[in-house]
Amino acid sequence: MKKSGKVIQSTGKWYKVSSDGEIFDCRIPGKFRLVEESVTNPVAVGDNVDFTVGDDGSGMIDSIHDRKNYVPRKSTRSNKDEQILVANIDRAWVVQSIRQPKIKRGFIDRFLVACEAYEIPSGIIINKTDLANKRDLNEIHSITDTYTEIGYPVLQTSLEDDSSIEKLREELQNRTSVFIGHSGVGKTSLINVLDPSLNLAVGDISSYSDKGKHTTTYARLLSLNENSYLVDTPGIKEFGLVNIEPYELSIFFPEMHEARLHCKFNNCTHNHEPKCGVIEAFERGEIDPDRYDSYLNMLESIN
Repeated sequence: MKKSGKVIQSTGKWYKVSSDGEIFDCRIPGKFRLVEESVTNPVAVGDNVDFTVGDDGSGMIDSIHDRKNYVPRKSTRSNKDEQILVANIDRAWVVQSIRQPKIKRGFIDRFLVACEAYEIPSGIIINKTDLANKRDLNEIHSITDTYTEIGYPVLQTSLEDDSSIEKLREELQNRTSVFIGHSGVGKTSLINVLDPSLNLAVGDISSYSDKGKHTTTYARLLSLNENSYLVDTPGIKEFGLVNIEPYELSIFFPEMHEARLHCKFNNCTHNHEPKCGVIEAFERGEIDPDRYDSYLNMLESIN
């Protein structure tokens, strides 16, 4: 029996596919891995697929519909391969916590670059604001000002602040969204507050390392209401960039768009070249120092 549906959960070897109100456990044939040899997971949560249901009630995925977009990162197994975190998303949110664990600006910037490269609207959630001291509040204000100025929405959330949860709920309404971030930043806890009926398992923070323990072990698409869907993903330590050349990187920094037009060389990397519009804009204070440092770190990693 031939059917079509959406992948709502991936455990590596098996995929749960929702079709006409039913959930089917599906596998993929070996040909998928041969065709997508540079991708560690040829099928991802959010994919729309065609599949065949066997006599035992399980399915075999036959084909994947064209994707609107997808969020990739460099595979942790190989520098040459990429991993697709989620597909067909309306907005991707990088979730960070002000404490336990602390904000990683480099992670935020790599995430935003990947979303820019794959044309995915993105934003930043700073969670656990109730834990913030005076220095933390200054950092929150600095981050909020920096990223909103270049066009990214920034939400400040706390499980203790109902108004912040309502603002988040409004942003998720009538969209398919995804939360991506380190373990322990509170992705799953936020989802539980948004929809307590889900009652998803959450983990503790290690007192030794101040890092989260993995609780979500696989990506899953959750229904918040009739028109709002959210993908919860496992915590990830690093966000390696894929398929971006050094001369392209600045394209994915919105604040560099105008400045790069004034570079002497078309393939300028904005690192050392003479008469570089981006370097001149940075020296005039028009580009945030932390963002420019992130740019240089990324440039070194993809060279």
